[in-house]
Amino acid sequence: MVSTSLKPIDQVFTFPPEWIPKPFEWENYSRAIEYIPFWKYLFNTSVITVLSTLGVVLSCPLVAYSFSKLKWRGRNVLFALTLAVMMIPAQVTMIPLFLLFNKLGWVGTSLPLIIPQFFGVPFYIFLLRQFFMGLPDSLREAAKMDGASELRVYWQIMLPLAKPAVLAVGLFQLMASWTDFLGPLLYLTNEDSYTLSLALQQFQNKQGSEWSLMMAVSTLMTIPIILLFFFLQKTFIKGITFSGIKG
Repeated sequence: MVSTSLKPIDQVFTFPPEWIPKPFEWENYSRAIEYIPFWKYLFNTSVITVLSTLGVVLSCPLVAYSFSKLKWRGRNVLFALTLAVMMIPAQVTMIPLFLLFNKLGWVGTSLPLIIPQFFGVPFYIFLLRQFFMGLPDSLREAAKMDGASELRVYWQIMLPLAKPAVLAVGLFQLMASWTDFLGPLLYLTNEDSYTLSLALQQFQNKQGSEWSLMMAVSTLMTIPIILLFFFLQKTFIKGITFSGIKG
């Protein structure tokens, strides 16, 4: 991808492939940014990604804590239902969800890509539940004896301890939202609200595809995810490891 983004158009399909472009076409990046409203699409993508990630980080740990530490009637049944939802292919719910969001008047806006995340994602709830189950109940019981409310126990004791798992879940959702193509394709009907994933289609036209420019934008889309993982890799791996072992 990086190699193609730096090639002149006549070298893109040469065989055998030339991995090192001759010459390096650095202007492909500036041309790609000017070819589409790159900054507008970057802003749209960032807003959807940040808000959907915020929704997951706020809702999923709360639900997971309830499933793992609180005792209430019907808890196991609802958790089994949550696991069952994970087994339903997304294609099965695609049309009903579209009809629902259309009834609400949300089609054509970014709301279908953001609001559902504030109600929890089954896989992330399961992952965080496994982490919370590994935390000792003595911490919660000691805080309750000191007069702390259940919400305070969660917010000041349990949630800070679950930080690695929460960050891992947040990174999962960030990557999913940043690279999502099908969701924006279904719900975003106005070009002004397009994301970068949809913008890649605009490099294809009747005369052919601007492969060098498309790969340049794809490279720019990939860089933030790589940098984020590079700086958070210890926390990310720690969260995944603990979630897998403690269950």
